Amino acid sequence: MINELKAVLEGILFVVGDEGISFDEIMFVLGTPKDITNDVINELKSDLEAENRGLLLSKFNSGYRFITKPSHHNYYQRLVENPKSSKLSQAALETLAIIAYNQPITRMRIEQIRGVNADSMVRKLVAKALVKDVGREESIGRPVLYSITDEFLDYFGLATLEELPPLKEFDTESIQDEVDLYYTKFTESEDKTDENSDQSNQVSE
Repeated sequence: MINELKAVLEGILFVVGDEGISFDEIMFVLGTPKDITNDVINELKSDLEAENRGLLLSKFNSGYRFITKPSHHNYYQRLVENPKSSKLSQAALETLAIIAYNQPITRMRIEQIRGVNADSMVRKLVAKALVKDVGREESIGRPVLYSITDEFLDYFGLATLEELPPLKEFDTESIQDEVDLYYTKFTESEDKTDENSDQSNQVSE
C-alpha cells in the first residue's frame, strides 16, 4: 500500500514541477488521512536520499517539490556548457518567446499558449540561465512567475528588452498562430546572432 502511494506521489511531484504541491493537496489526491500522508512523504523523502537516486524531495513554505542534488551540480553545469546542447530547439525558442513577450508569466499560462506541457522545457531554460524565477503570482496555489534574464539578452545580441522584434497586430482565431509568430521572430534573431558570431570568428582568424 505505502509503496504504491509513494510511486503515485513521485508521479504527482513530477507533474506539478516547480509549482510544487501542498500537504493538503497531497492528502486529497492520495485519499489518505494525515498520518498516512505523512508516512508516504517521509518514506519517499528517505528513499530519494539514497546514492543511486538523482532527486530530493524538498519542502518549501507549505508545499513540496523535487530538486536536484547539490552534489551533482558539476554534471549539470557540464550539460549546460556542452556546445552540442547550446543550440536552442524550436520548442525552446517558442517557450522563450512567450515568456519574453508576456513576462512575468506562469508555467500554466505558457502551457495555455503553446498547448503542451512546459514544465520540462522551463526547467531546461532555467538551467541554461535564460529564464529565472521572479516570485509567485497572488492567485490560488501561488504559481511561480518566470521572466527572461540578462543572459537571454546576451544570447540574442540584445542590449535591452526594447530591442525585441516588435510584434505586429494580427487577426487570428488560433493560439498556435501566435506561437508560430513568436517562433519566426526568435528564429530570425538567433540566425542573426549566429551570423555575427561566424563573422567575428572569421575576423579573428
